[in-house]
Amino acid sequence: MPMAADEIEAMIKAALPDAKVEITDLRGDGDHYAAHVVSTYFQGMPRVKQHQAVYNALGGRMGGVLHALQLTTAVPE
Repeated sequence: MPMAADEIEAMIKAALPDAKVEITDLRGDGDHYAAHVVSTYFQGMPRVKQHQAVYNALGGRMGGVLHALQLTTAVPE
């Protein structure tokens, strides 16, 4: 069963409480999403570490229940 966008958002916000998260269902199938995550937690981190933090927040669901996630991360301006 695919993950719902609000479930993805909730998991990211649970791990990164100050995060602003925008989730887009790219195909309308609940299986291919884009996520834009902005958090002060990312300050000073290389992009790879930022992405790893988001994937860790998803608790191993990537590649399983969550098939594809196009991810962009940023720090607040």
